[in-house]
Amino acid sequence: MSVIQIEKVSRWYGNVVAVNDVTMTIGPGVTGLLGPNGAGKSTLITMMAGFLPPSVGAVTLDGVPVWRNEKAYSAIGLVPETEAVYDVLTGSAFVQANASLHGLDAPGAAAAAAIAVVAMEDAAERRISTYSKGMKQRIKMAAALVHEPSVLLLDEPFNGMDPRQRLHLMELLRKMGSDGRTVLFSSHILEEVQQVATHIEVVVSGRHAASGDYRAIRTLMTDRPMLYRLRSSDNRRLASALIADPSTAGADLDTAAVQIRVVDFERFSRLVPSLARDLGIRLLEVSPTDESLESVFSYLVGRR
Repeated sequence: MSVIQIEKVSRWYGNVVAVNDVTMTIGPGVTGLLGPNGAGKSTLITMMAGFLPPSVGAVTLDGVPVWRNEKAYSAIGLVPETEAVYDVLTGSAFVQANASLHGLDAPGAAAAAAIAVVAMEDAAERRISTYSKGMKQRIKMAAALVHEPSVLLLDEPFNGMDPRQRLHLMELLRKMGSDGRTVLFSSHILEEVQQVATHIEVVVSGRHAASGDYRAIRTLMTDRPMLYRLRSSDNRRLASALIADPSTAGADLDTAAVQIRVVDFERFSRLVPSLARDLGIRLLEVSPTDESLESVFSYLVGRR
């Protein structure tokens, strides 16, 4: 069970601050790292992998700094956002080269096993120059897994993958997390983060903006109304009764449903069933319309 600890870390390039006083803990399971372009995600991942030192603060793996720590490197697998492959090599040769760099006793067997994990056996003997972007992502994944690291760091791993490849990677990340590995990945494909990650870290403008699962983060946003969609046997009467209560801040009504802006969720959750019962209205649907990770992320970005 490996744990990465980032403690009061900042990283700057000249006068440009890429990461500013970030503290977070990445433990076993799957963690999604979210943030807009330029938020500092890649810089954080590079520091976690031990390829870049923090300007201030510490990045440790199980309590030991990762920068210039050979033992830490052997426990970490990195899938960078950049191509980071040699097009003249076959996929098999590329993964074997990484196995040899890690000093594995049987690099060929280790490479074959890692390639099988990412389902690239059929293309293993082709040159990487013939690969699609999604295939290159998968062969990078194999190279990162060849030494069976306890920590896997992936920077935008879903880029360029088709739907089938994405589903395969999602299943693989879930399995690795359930097996006790520490997996962190960044992605702009928010729906997939929502489906795969059990924990989320949000970085905005180089700062740590939020931590938790997306529902817990959304619950903290008490200054922004939650949006709920309701369908019933009498939407107009239900909307009129709901907007008279202080738990709501307004409603939008159309022919199919009513959308309610909720400012006091606990009161609202008690109000709806009792109100429907008292009015003799049958409830057909009560569901949140902005509980997606995208809405959470947009809100956090807007606060900065």
